[in-house]
Amino acid sequence: MFRPMRRFKQGLSRGECDQVLREAPRGVLAVHGEDGYPYAFPMDFLYLDGKLYFHCAQEGHKLDALAADERACFCVMDQGFRREGEWALNIKSVVLFGRVRAVEDPRRAREVLRLLGLKYYPTTEGVDRELERDFHRVRMLELTVDHMTGKLVNES
Repeated sequence: MFRPMRRFKQGLSRGECDQVLREAPRGVLAVHGEDGYPYAFPMDFLYLDGKLYFHCAQEGHKLDALAADERACFCVMDQGFRREGEWALNIKSVVLFGRVRAVEDPRRAREVLRLLGLKYYPTTEGVDRELERDFHRVRMLELTVDHMTGKLVNES
């Protein structure tokens, strides 16, 4: 169903993919948009137990698109590094294909949202304050991975 990676010698191990997903601050989620156009947008995310979690509003374009087709693609890359004496960046990227569904259990949604907040907020108190104030406005989404590839690319 999924194509093999063409430049497989540059492939990352599952462990390397997991590391990129744990450490990257954000990525791009792409869904089937309206009128045949793809719809892609940057997202903060949490990688937990082999799944990705996102938060969004209770309604909007992305939820409409996912209601029509739950399949999605997510792409993330690290900050890259330069080898001594080289100008080009070496970047690790990960591409996931999967299905996105809402987290329906309110306890689980709150738990995952708190962990997502802890990834970004400077204090636990700040996360807890935001949760108290705004949790009722948030929809949590979970991407279950069907296929994942990672690659180390040299920009030269």
